[in-house]
Amino acid sequence: MIRRHVSFACEGARLSGTIDLPGEGNASGTGLLLVSGGNETRGGAWNGQAALAARLASAGIAVFRFDRRGVGDSEGENRGFRHSAEDIAAALAAFRAEVPGLERVHGLGNCDAASALMLGGGCGLDGLILSNPWTIEEVDAPPPPAALRAHYASRLKDPAALLRLIRGKVSLGQLVRSLRDLRRPARRSGLARDMAAGLAGFAGPVTILLAGRDRTAQAFRAEWDRQDRRVSVCPEASHSFVEPDAQAWLEERIVEAVQSRTD
Repeated sequence: MIRRHVSFACEGARLSGTIDLPGEGNASGTGLLLVSGGNETRGGAWNGQAALAARLASAGIAVFRFDRRGVGDSEGENRGFRHSAEDIAAALAAFRAEVPGLERVHGLGNCDAASALMLGGGCGLDGLILSNPWTIEEVDAPPPPAALRAHYASRLKDPAALLRLIRGKVSLGQLVRSLRDLRRPARRSGLARDMAAGLAGFAGPVTILLAGRDRTAQAFRAEWDRQDRRVSVCPEASHSFVEPDAQAWLEERIVEAVQSRTD
């Protein structure tokens, strides 16, 4: 595996990126543009994205990570995921310029990075891998009923949680409010509608990966078409797929999506 750092332009600002390349004789002609979520730098939490990129490069996939404007080592103003389409497009152009032998490039984003790829209609990529897309417009809003049902189903299977309820260590007021929220009708947010519209205009293959224990993923499922065959769920995974089995599941799905020849 070969790693090198590059810089590239985006609307007058200099952005920083990192490329991980397969070793000689191990290249497949496929690439993955890894888009960071939130205000996370291209290394990821606990350097997780850097480690993922190294493993994927060892599997024959070239990987490009970058800091969007105003994040990490990149110049410019950080305007959030809703305004990052230009950053993603500039990173893709830089990736192709640095690795001219690439035949196809997929984009991978978790949380609001997945949302950004959807809002941007794919941002010029050949395929999309969308993990736990963010659809919540109001941070303080109660979780959707589907997420609450999943939460309480999990708690009912936990003997320690049941014991806390029996001993009166659970807030009855909070419990009543949650039960009331369970009766709220599910409604697609404006953000979810915009994401669906953006994705509808994308012609390439799409893979949607959800962590079963993640409330962001549960909120997405509550607002998304339950019959969408592009969706796969890892039941015991948390938001960042940190569990060993979940991490292996995630990487298998990524390699499968990127190296598929059906597109």
